[in-house]
Amino acid sequence: MQPQILVCDDEVHILRATEFKLRRAGYDVVTASDGEQAWETIQARCPDLLITDYQMPRLTGSELIQRLRASDDTRDLPVILLTGKEMELSREVVLEQWGVLAMLGKPFSPRELLQIVQNAVSVSGGESLECSAL
Repeated sequence: MQPQILVCDDEVHILRATEFKLRRAGYDVVTASDGEQAWETIQARCPDLLITDYQMPRLTGSELIQRLRASDDTRDLPVILLTGKEMELSREVVLEQWGVLAMLGKPFSPRELLQIVQNAVSVSGGESLECSAL
């Protein structure tokens, strides 16, 4: 079974382009258009990796990550953060304190994102969260 990746972004063109690139690479992709929808999807589907935007309605990327890290069931979910506010965020805080695998500034290279995804999935071995605990 292919690893499942949740892509969350309120910018439809970025959401669809990222989804397309990942599907072409053979991944099972689910999408969400805001952080609250992403949180609900994580609880229902237990993805192997989350790619999320930083600035979104209802629940921001940072709030979503904080919620993930506060829960025993989701704290180990690998996260890649996309942002148009790269200059306003401390890379050190995002990577170390938030436990994010990578932070990519928008616009980003789809090829670079795919490489990060491939590395993340190979490190985790494609192991999903324990859905029964959610």
